[in-house]
Amino acid sequence: MTQVAEVNHTMSNEQQTSVGEQEQATEYHESMVVEEDEDYSAGPVPIQQLVGNGITPQDIKKLKEAGFHTVESIAYTPKRHIVTVKGISEQKADKLLMEASKLVPLGFTTATEFHQRRSELICLTTGSKQLDTLLGGGVETGAITEVFGEFRTGKSQLCHTLAVTCQLPIDNGGGEGKCLYIDTEGTFRPIRLVAIARRFGLDENETLDNVAYARAYNADHQLQLLHQAASMMTESRFSLLIVDSIMALYRTDYSGRGELSARQMHVAKFMRTLQRLADEFGIAVVITNQVVAQVDGGAIFNPDPKKPIGGNIVAHSSTTRLYFKKAKGANRICKIYDSPCLAESETVFALGQGGVIDPSDETEAAEDE
Repeated sequence: MTQVAEVNHTMSNEQQTSVGEQEQATEYHESMVVEEDEDYSAGPVPIQQLVGNGITPQDIKKLKEAGFHTVESIAYTPKRHIVTVKGISEQKADKLLMEASKLVPLGFTTATEFHQRRSELICLTTGSKQLDTLLGGGVETGAITEVFGEFRTGKSQLCHTLAVTCQLPIDNGGGEGKCLYIDTEGTFRPIRLVAIARRFGLDENETLDNVAYARAYNADHQLQLLHQAASMMTESRFSLLIVDSIMALYRTDYSGRGELSARQMHVAKFMRTLQRLADEFGIAVVITNQVVAQVDGGAIFNPDPKKPIGGNIVAHSSTTRLYFKKAKGANRICKIYDSPCLAESETVFALGQGGVIDPSDETEAAEDE
C-alpha cells in the first residue's frame, strides 16, 4: 500500500509539472503572438500566424512552396485557386479563408477611414520636381503605374532613377526600402544606378546591394519571378517593384490571332499578381510598355495614332498610365493618359547623368537616354 501511495504521489507530481509546463508554453505562445502582431501591425501578416485550429505547419510549408507567404495572399485568393495547392483539400481551404478573414479586414469601411488610410500613403520622387507635381507628389505606392512610349523616350531611365530614389528616407521623397527589378529587354545598367546614387548622396555599393535584379527570358519565367519576389518581400523591406517591359516577351512568345486569347489570359494573371503584391506589401509597382501604330480607319483623325499594347486588360489593371514623348534635345514630355484622380495634363522633364531631372537644369541634361 505504501508503494502504491508513493507511485500515485509521484504520478500526481509529474502531472502537475506537465500541466505547469503546458501553461507556461501556452503563455509563451500567446506572448509571442502578441509581439508578432505588434511587429507586423504596419505590414503584411506572416502566413505562420494561421497555424492552429486545424492548420498545421505542414500546411503552411505547402502554401509557401506554392507562393503564398502572407495571410493577405490567402485572403485575396479565390478558393478554387487555393485547392489547386497539392495537399490542400476544400475543407482545409475553407478553414484557411475563415482564419485569414479574422486577421485581414475584408468588409466595408467608411469613406472617412479609407480617406485617412489614403492620406498616409507615400509617394516616390521621380527626380524631377515638375514630374512629381504632375503626379501629385510622385509615384504612388500600393498601385500600378504604367509608363509607355516609343523607344528613347526615357522609360528605362525613369526606372533606373526610381530604383535609387525608393531607397531615400521618406522625408526626402523615398520609401526607405529596396527595389525589385525585372528586366525583359536587357536594358538594365548598374552603372546608371551608380551615377544616380552620387546625385542623391547615397553610398554606391549600398545602393547596388539594395536592388534585386532578375532577367526574364519568357512569359512563364516572368510570372514565376513574381512568386520569388513575394518570398523576398516577406524577408526584407521593399518599396518598389519594376517590370521593364511588361509586354516585350508576350509579343514574341504568343504570335497570331490564334494565340491571342491564351496571351491575354496569361497577361491578366500576371497583372493580377502584380496588384496582389501591391496590396499585400504596399509597394509601388512601375511597369513600362511599348506602343503600336493604329492602322484602323480612326487613325486618320488622330494626330498621334500610337497606342500602348496589351489591350483592355493592361489598360484596366493599371492605376495610372503615363505617356512619354520625345521633345527637343534631352527634354521629354509626360502626359497623364489615364488616372482615377489626376487631371489629364502634361509636363516637361529632362534626362541627364543623374537620371530624370528638371529641364531647367541644363548643365546636367544630356542627349543620351
